[in-house]
Amino acid sequence: MEPLGHLMDAPQLLALAAALGWASGFRLYAAVFLTGMAGFMGWLDLPSGLQMLQHPGVLVASGFMLFVEFFADKIPFVDSIWDAIHTVIRIPAGAALAAGALGADSQAMAWIAALLGGGLAATSHATKMTTRAAVNTSPEPFSNVAVSLAEDGMVVFMLWLSAAHPVAFGIVLVVSVVLAVVLLTVLVRFLRKVLGGLAGFFKGRPMPRELG
Repeated sequence: MEPLGHLMDAPQLLALAAALGWASGFRLYAAVFLTGMAGFMGWLDLPSGLQMLQHPGVLVASGFMLFVEFFADKIPFVDSIWDAIHTVIRIPAGAALAAGALGADSQAMAWIAALLGGGLAATSHATKMTTRAAVNTSPEPFSNVAVSLAEDGMVVFMLWLSAAHPVAFGIVLVVSVVLAVVLLTVLVRFLRKVLGGLAGFFKGRPMPRELG
């Protein structure tokens, strides 16, 4: 990421708030570490509500958790357990990070940002959990690793895009949210069939042909 060399303007702050909320649902610790490192290295002039992310102690803690999550997220079923545990962490953290980006001068903006960030974090987290549950129905581990690496790349790309090209980020974000809703609808139906098939199998009925 190239240094921006100036205070972030309103579109950049709004894009950063949305990006942090969205990214928190996928990779909370990556979002915290990358944002803090960008501020620490002088690539971004972070708003006051996020400047604590560039503290060396926060960078060490978030970097360590990023390291743990990177590997945990690539092990089938471990990733789903990790996601389930983080349901109570990612969504409020996404709300808090978004509020930190926008709420320094206005309590109303802090609440608006928190709702925005929390909603985006909930959407991306639900999409991630549902996608991983569907991928984990496959017996081979490679698809899980591929999906995880794609999520890593998306988080880095979206954080960069929010700072460098906030308008383009807004367009990509809207498209990604629409796709997430569609994907959730499709995958929830699929998982219901899988769970129904497994329940029937344990009761002595054969697995449905499309699931076998």
